[in-house]
Amino acid sequence: MVNAGDMNGSGNLMDFLDEPFPDVGTYEDFHTIDWLREKSRDTDRHRKITSKSKESIWEFIKSLLDAWSGWVVMLLIGLLAGTLAGVIDLAVDWMTDLKEGVCLSAFWYSHEQCCWTSNETTFDDRDKCPQWQKWSELLVSQSEGASAYILNYFLYIMWALCFAFLAVSLVRVFAPYACGSGIPEIKTILSGFIIRGYLGKWTLLIKTVTLVLVVSSGLSLGKEGPLVHVACCCGNFFSSLFSKYSKNEGKRREVLSAAAAAGVSVAFGAPIGGVLFSLEEVSYYFPLKTLWRSFFAALVAAFTLRSINPFGNSRLVLFYVEYHTPWYMAELFPFILLGVFGGLWGTLFIRCNIAWCRRRKTTRLGKYPVLEVIMITAITAIIAYPNPYTRRSTSELISELFNDCGALESSQLCDYINDPNMTRPVDDIPDRPAGPGVYSAMWQLALALVFKIVITIFTFGMKIPSGLFIPSMAVGAIAGRMVGIGVEQLAYHHHDWIIFRNWCRPGADCVTPGLYAMVGAAACLGGVTRMTVSLVVIMFELTGGLEYIVPLMAAAVTSKWVADAFGKEGIYEAHIHLNGYPFLDVKDEFTHRTLATDVMRPRRGEAPLSVLTQDSMTVEDVETLIKETDYNGFPVVVSKDSERLIGFAQRRELILAIKNARQRQDGVVSNSIVYFTEDPPELPPNSPHPLKLRRILNLSPFTVTDHTPMETVVDIFRKLGLRQCLVTRSGRLLGIITKKDVLRHMAQMANQDPESIMFN
Repeated sequence: MVNAGDMNGSGNLMDFLDEPFPDVGTYEDFHTIDWLREKSRDTDRHRKITSKSKESIWEFIKSLLDAWSGWVVMLLIGLLAGTLAGVIDLAVDWMTDLKEGVCLSAFWYSHEQCCWTSNETTFDDRDKCPQWQKWSELLVSQSEGASAYILNYFLYIMWALCFAFLAVSLVRVFAPYACGSGIPEIKTILSGFIIRGYLGKWTLLIKTVTLVLVVSSGLSLGKEGPLVHVACCCGNFFSSLFSKYSKNEGKRREVLSAAAAAGVSVAFGAPIGGVLFSLEEVSYYFPLKTLWRSFFAALVAAFTLRSINPFGNSRLVLFYVEYHTPWYMAELFPFILLGVFGGLWGTLFIRCNIAWCRRRKTTRLGKYPVLEVIMITAITAIIAYPNPYTRRSTSELISELFNDCGALESSQLCDYINDPNMTRPVDDIPDRPAGPGVYSAMWQLALALVFKIVITIFTFGMKIPSGLFIPSMAVGAIAGRMVGIGVEQLAYHHHDWIIFRNWCRPGADCVTPGLYAMVGAAACLGGVTRMTVSLVVIMFELTGGLEYIVPLMAAAVTSKWVADAFGKEGIYEAHIHLNGYPFLDVKDEFTHRTLATDVMRPRRGEAPLSVLTQDSMTVEDVETLIKETDYNGFPVVVSKDSERLIGFAQRRELILAIKNARQRQDGVVSNSIVYFTEDPPELPPNSPHPLKLRRILNLSPFTVTDHTPMETVVDIFRKLGLRQCLVTRSGRLLGIITKKDVLRHMAQMANQDPESIMFN
């Protein structure tokens, strides 16, 4: 080392920060990343790799490996997400049936698998086989009668409570972040927010296990939303293995966007719908390269799931249907009515669920999550068992509601009165009058609809993994099937009416009630989530009903229009606001005529802005400023008198730089001068070594003038993903606007509580 005098003369002080030190460029928990800086760092890294690749063959191979690492990560995500989804589907199938009975030949077989292998199963009683026994048959050797019913009822409730208790206990003890749907937090993380542990290994493991338990318990929730969280955990795990992604939060989010697409791909067996869902619903930054990679990840995930074949039908989905009748223009009216119902249900659900979740957060109820889960599970099981449509799993219910009534169907919904003289092919069964089974099913479905509507409001948001896609689709499918049966019977009994005369002749197969269920499911899911394009694509991939795309589009658009008339927020945005996450939604419009000077801090009467000077503060001054404030960073000015802006220094990097300097550079003491310029300042002889921190200084912070309209500022924050923006006038620093200030100002302008925005 040279003495201070030599340093002052030569100006060639070694900058110890020329070599990067640990944790520089990382972010603290519950803070927002700087998208511009992450993009710039990735460009520098790429430039360095490209220039090095010309030096030797080894460097060239390394550059190729770097270029291919993205595709390798996508391959791994697709393989793991597909495998986990297949395992979850198989486990849920087995554990749902376990509540009603057990397979004697192999206890790990579900009811359907058990009877597949039986040679004693008849076509009429294909759900009954000697190998499968209900609990009453096994324990008291009775299959009928009051005592057998009560015993089965009791064990159904006990199994449900056991599964739910185990799930909520695992979440509470091992992974608190494994609760809920996960999509609101994924959206927030993809917008640049840091929630450490949310995508960790423990969260992945516990969410996978508890997802099986809660879906098997019979609660009104689905596995589709949580599967997006599971896939993103896989993405986070694999991206941490490659420095290209682990050291750059912006690049990591590109991987997570693709992982979200893979999650929806395996949740619904809809790879294209998954890519569109990621683009439309969850992603904040979605470059073209991410689109291709999302497509590849979704493809691999779907292929893996298809290889596992969890549903045993050689298809990706449980709901695959084939309808044999085209739809007619006159049917658009009931389809649009279902869209209106979906929009109204979506609005009702969001308002009631948010009110209940807010009550949970602000009252003593939130202190007893285990008790809440047990109570809701008990109520669900007690009410669900007597009704055959609520007793079975929601996925099976939707599958039955979507199905067309063929000659081989044994469902109550297909109990029509047949014409004994009918000699038509099996696939072209004409409309027939409803039999007693259909009327009985209509009453049971009406009760199931009311039950599902009410119980889902209280179930979503509990401290267990809970998806919303399947319950919403169930509500719509029940309503749709009932409307479909109504239209079918109307067309049969009144085929001479003017609306039916042109297209529904006597003896023709005119109306497909299953199609109405499909349209209703799309309408309700759209009303709750406000999805449009991705929803329609998911629905036709889910069911294989490509020619019914116009009814689906009509219902989805109507549902969105009706729901938007009562409020623009979907359920995920509502939960983001409830939790106070700093999420700037691209869909929100800001139309108020305010200026940057109205929002910036400090405001009139407040203490002046905390700043650093370029070469006149000591290490002790900087440490004191850091200790006395909790700001994420500090503007650097020429001097406190001139306040001419030089750049911006992040709090975390100042702390790390000073700590590392004290450890690695001799002579740095509390009264050492800190400078951000290229050359050291003139210092008196025998002064302690100055500390050069120019490397951590952002020399091009984003600035606006004090008269910039807030509409423009909001747009800049959205499109560039800024953390903060400095306000200047003629190069002189006036104040600062952070993302939190923007969100609070927007909340204030919308007559909401600005203090609800809790994080930076």
